[in-house]
Amino acid sequence: MSFGPPPSVYTQSSVTADRQRRRRRAALLAAVAAVVALALSAGAWLWWPGTAPDDARPAAAPAQHRLDVRETVERRPASLRGVMAVRFSADDMGPGERYEMPGMWATDKILAKGVNRTLLGLRIGTDAQAGDEAWKLRLGGPICGRTRHVTVENRTAVLFRDGADQESLCNHVAFVDLDDGKLVWQAKFPVSGNGFGTPDDAGGQETPGVTLTRAAVVVTWGGTDAYDMDGGKLRWRTKPAGNCDASGAAGGKGLVVRYSCWRDDAPSSQVSTFQVRGIEPATGATRWTYAPATGVKDVRIVSSEPAVLATSAGDVGITEIISLDERGTYRATVPLQSGAYVAECGDETTYLAADECPSVVVGAGQVFLTSKEQGDLVHNANWIIGFDLATGHSVKKFESGPNALLRPLRMSGDQLLALRESSDHISPTALVSLDPETGAETPYFYFDLPSEGWNLLSMTYADTVVQNGRIFFGAKAAENATDGKAWVWLALGIESAGRKQPQG
Repeated sequence: MSFGPPPSVYTQSSVTADRQRRRRRAALLAAVAAVVALALSAGAWLWWPGTAPDDARPAAAPAQHRLDVRETVERRPASLRGVMAVRFSADDMGPGERYEMPGMWATDKILAKGVNRTLLGLRIGTDAQAGDEAWKLRLGGPICGRTRHVTVENRTAVLFRDGADQESLCNHVAFVDLDDGKLVWQAKFPVSGNGFGTPDDAGGQETPGVTLTRAAVVVTWGGTDAYDMDGGKLRWRTKPAGNCDASGAAGGKGLVVRYSCWRDDAPSSQVSTFQVRGIEPATGATRWTYAPATGVKDVRIVSSEPAVLATSAGDVGITEIISLDERGTYRATVPLQSGAYVAECGDETTYLAADECPSVVVGAGQVFLTSKEQGDLVHNANWIIGFDLATGHSVKKFESGPNALLRPLRMSGDQLLALRESSDHISPTALVSLDPETGAETPYFYFDLPSEGWNLLSMTYADTVVQNGRIFFGAKAAENATDGKAWVWLALGIESAGRKQPQG
């Protein structure tokens, strides 16, 4: 079944695929059983669940409007045993074949994944391959932009190209319902010619980005467009002005837009300075402007409210975290030049996401960072530390312990959700909650994976989402580097054994 160019690798008959899937599942359970024997003392294993009491429903979230960006609060489940909630895999990927898989989102019933020019909805509780989707939405061209944000109504936005190939302009935005896969609306936005080449093709286009804030879908394309979530009507537009282009935005509770600026005596593609502006989502009016120091090579917007920036003073890597107050005035700096702490942000070359820094989380008045790893690939350790946004001083430290790594994921109310990843694959991996006030760590559930799933734990090659009591891992691209056909895991969801699968 084809997802658009290149030709699909998913070509087996449904009968053969089902037979192979049963054999794969048997092999998986056998592999997991070996892990269980080594990790039972910690209660860690991975299995397909049977019927169980629904005692792991998420706790009530703070009251939100239906058009707000969702901020769910998770609750510790009754059982600490992790089981599979959903899996998406391909049995017959050919040698050298590759698929782009931009974006992953989850609801209480659906895991949604981008594949080339198609959005797929996978029903929770299924072991799926292509053809097993609950829904499939084919777009007019390949996906070229996405946001991690989802509304309270389980809707999100993606950008897609004007034609079927990667040379087509990225100039369409789609607003999609993740529960049923329906296209709520789509719109075409302008193209800025300040990129390399000419604006007649993607090579000459300023890379566009998309984000969500309350009641608005915001696209940066050199200028900025804001579309009403109900109906897609253009609320406001700001065009490129002077020597500054809008080059990415962060949504959520607020809206902050990054502007890339250049000198008149330099090529238009050579950025020399940045501006960061707090924007009123309803009108497009600028609330405040902050200008990072001259010489800064890159700026990312880790959080819009409170406003927190990750800046780079060198050619590679983030060198400091900067917090601002509600008026955009400088508050504090957390320096990273010594290399003791790491802030990693996503590559913006293909998918512009100015707020995609998966190793940095902001909440409870702090910014949480991971330390540099200590040890080797198997016997290693690190820690997460919280820095006060008002002072830049360290507050709480969470140790991973030996043969494990801690990675912050997102806030859940005033608690920090984190992945405790086993590096020796003998001790279990776990989803945990960290209390920034007390320093306490609370496990949600334990699990481990056979080797086929290890790549999905990579922050570089996979996305991670925690939603409705589950943790999901999804590949950013699917590729077979072997000489023959390969079985490739594309996405995986894990939940507590004490949770009942959704119905309908």
